[in-house]
Amino acid sequence: MDNIVRIESITIQNFKNIKNGYLSFENSKKNYAASILGLYGQNGSGKTALIDALELLRLALSGKSLPQHFANFINVDSESATIKYALKVQIDKYKSVYDVVYELSLKREIDDSDQNMDNPSTNENYKAIIVDEILSYSYEPEIGKRERFTSIIDTRTENDKPFVPIAKYNVLVGKSKETLTNLIVAKQLARATSRSFIFSKELVNIIRQNCQKDYHRHLIDRMMVFGNYELFVINTSNTGLISMDALPLSFRYSENGKATVGNMLLKLNEPTLIPEQALGIVKKVVANMNIVLQQIIPGLTIGVRELGTQLNPNGSLGCRVQLISKKNSKEIPLKYESEGIKKIVSILQLLIVVYNKASITVAIDELDSGVFEYLLGEILRIISEKGKGQLIFTSHNLRPLETIDKGFIAFTTTNPDNRYIRMTNVKSSNNLRDFYYRDIILGEQDEPVYDATNNYEIALAFREAGASYAT
Repeated sequence: MDNIVRIESITIQNFKNIKNGYLSFENSKKNYAASILGLYGQNGSGKTALIDALELLRLALSGKSLPQHFANFINVDSESATIKYALKVQIDKYKSVYDVVYELSLKREIDDSDQNMDNPSTNENYKAIIVDEILSYSYEPEIGKRERFTSIIDTRTENDKPFVPIAKYNVLVGKSKETLTNLIVAKQLARATSRSFIFSKELVNIIRQNCQKDYHRHLIDRMMVFGNYELFVINTSNTGLISMDALPLSFRYSENGKATVGNMLLKLNEPTLIPEQALGIVKKVVANMNIVLQQIIPGLTIGVRELGTQLNPNGSLGCRVQLISKKNSKEIPLKYESEGIKKIVSILQLLIVVYNKASITVAIDELDSGVFEYLLGEILRIISEKGKGQLIFTSHNLRPLETIDKGFIAFTTTNPDNRYIRMTNVKSSNNLRDFYYRDIILGEQDEPVYDATNNYEIALAFREAGASYAT
């Protein structure tokens, strides 16, 4: 048994343009070591919403505050959004297996944290808050035995009760009145700072001190490790940063049993000042990436050029570095390489880790952006057949539909009440790419996957819009 956390499914309600959506990440057709999910569909049909929902999970598990823009993710026709995550958690040390469901809701609330007086004439700013959290699970302490599925923390209570059920409350945190008072304050603080209460350091520390059943504590600790060190979410803002000559380098590097996790922003149009102690890590990550990079882009490697030291504003010593590209015995700044190469460099270390470690989950929005379609298809084929971790991605490029198992592919629909489907009636001999194209035209699935457009109407619209340019 390994230390593995896998996201098995997600249920989304009233989040962005999704009124209802359910998506399983399991391949029901074949048993692979890796868990791959590629999501395809029309623009604006809920692909990025899935990635944002996974980012919400990462922030909640790691105890971080939600960015203000999450307030805009609640469907305009609803007062709240609800997301339910089903996970499988295996802990090698204790030979235990958990089937976990973590559910939360988002609500929109006026953000007056920067105001010290009422001013009705100013525009109101909103923030997203996490409410109505529920953590439930069944537990298998050894093969052949199983504790029944039950809620251990349900925060849908009045202010005088931090969470229920009372029996689980007493087991987790005890019966002290001082603890009760501290938890009431902690719950209010988590709400005020847009954080999860279940995974807040205040509640977790109290559970660590008072929990009477270790297997409860082991689960919560393992989920927090997953959120902080093993779940990576790469959204389209990374691609935008690359266009603005900044390379977001996400990495997880292991050496001598110790893991280093980080996300470093390196400037491309000028040297970047990084902490002196980070230089060695950056060099090792780059050297590790080069092993794969020169195979997928023959002859290309990247390097780190040191340009001296400089004091940081806080007085500590920093190193000025610049990323360079090496090809055909020539070195040039990495900024002059194509957008596609910079995109590959920015995510390559995470793909390496997904290939090698079963405990890692990486979610990438628009994985295909700037990447040659044949290369994209082959990389995904290799990871799906030989990898160990979990990779969730969205894409517009249909090449992977021909290279990876059909059980790894899901599609969005035009129906906001049923946003995600798997294709049915797909034979093993079918080319899924052709099958998808045919369904766009003929609509043979239970839900339409494409909101049909009319070429004549599009041409007419172009003509009308361009009338003012006519000479």
